[in-house]
Amino acid sequence: MSKAFTRESDNTDDEDEIQLPSAPAVGKNYITASGYGRLRSEWMELIDVERPKVVEIVHWAASNGDRSENGDYIYGKKRLREIDRRIRFLTQRMEIAELTNPSVHHGIDQVFFGATVAYLDSAGHERTVTILGIDEADSTRGEVSWVSPVARTLLKSRVGDVLNLVTPAGVEEIEVVRVDYPAPAAGAA
Repeated sequence: MSKAFTRESDNTDDEDEIQLPSAPAVGKNYITASGYGRLRSEWMELIDVERPKVVEIVHWAASNGDRSENGDYIYGKKRLREIDRRIRFLTQRMEIAELTNPSVHHGIDQVFFGATVAYLDSAGHERTVTILGIDEADSTRGEVSWVSPVARTLLKSRVGDVLNLVTPAGVEEIEVVRVDYPAPAAGAA
């Protein structure tokens, strides 16, 4: 029998091993108002601008005769399917979206959705991430999804907490040094 199919050990020492916090509930799509606005803008752009342009091109190409060798028709139909697929996806994401307002936590030192968190890694380097929704997080801007391993580790922690972040390279100890939230909008209650 191949070694690949044998158990390494049956001892229970693995129970003490550090693991990622449990995965969040399925079906939640937390998102900020600005993130929802970006989704809606893309949805509207596809419906009001992009799709009508492609429909017009496909209609024109279809009127030219033989569709089997008509590149404009073939590409147009393919692009139309892509647009329709994206519209359906965005519609579904917006239907299950749960808008949150991170500014309600302004001034609090505990990490919740929408927080910008600075932490020290084990090498002493300070890293800053903003915890946002799945559909709005952009890693190039230092934003992470609330279901990512670093966000799941940071959520509900407070300034000064030392946490164990599970990474592909192993467990890394991090310390929360700062938690910021956007200020409430003027005139908001």
